[in-house]
Amino acid sequence: MRLKDKVAIITGGANGIGFAAAERFASEGASVVLADYNREAGLEREKELREKGYKVKFIQVNVADRNSVASLVAEVIKEFKKIDILINNAGITKDAMLKNMKAEDFQAVLDVNLTGVFNCTQAVLPAMLELGKGKVISTSSVSGVYGNIGQTNYAATKAGVVGMTKTWAKELGRKGINVNAVAPGFVETSMVATVPEKVIEQLKTMIPVGRLGKPEDIANAYLFLASDESDYVNGIVLHVDGGIIM
Repeated sequence: MRLKDKVAIITGGANGIGFAAAERFASEGASVVLADYNREAGLEREKELREKGYKVKFIQVNVADRNSVASLVAEVIKEFKKIDILINNAGITKDAMLKNMKAEDFQAVLDVNLTGVFNCTQAVLPAMLELGKGKVISTSSVSGVYGNIGQTNYAATKAGVVGMTKTWAKELGRKGINVNAVAPGFVETSMVATVPEKVIEQLKTMIPVGRLGKPEDIANAYLFLASDESDYVNGIVLHVDGGIIM
């Protein structure tokens, strides 16, 4: 098992990519903390995975709230004694063209997608430093690398994740902590479910592999970066996008 005896926190772990990662990590021997704002979904997912015999625990968290994040980390340390892996997967969208974007919608996306990544990573750092080893994987996006129409706020946060990832990789690499990011393309999640079918079909023609990504595709990338197999991988942005932009 590639994550045997590891303890992993996955933010946004109750749905979509986060849940796919939680199930994948648990199947590889990790104790997984489903850290999510949605209490109902989190408890349901916890039950679902426990019925499969996996070691999981749901903890409600608002990643934009430092006190909430501190409580999450304290509870994980109390129960599991350590933190090996942090997956900064939680994210929201509030799309609009620049001329129509509300200031509060711009800020809300920054609070979760960027400040939330900072809050969670800073909060787990003492535990990883004490352990002398750790893996931090944050979710960027092709939108953060190349921009995307109607996503000023989202693209800004995902570009910011790239900058933080490379900075932390330089700061923490010598301390045994690897920091990397994954940049998904268009993935079959609730975020994409609202896109009209005609647009989806057009997108598929732009993707060399001919399909949208599945949550499991991203979860597999997280798994590699979280495992000991990636101990010499630090500061990268791994594109998992079917080759949509080359």
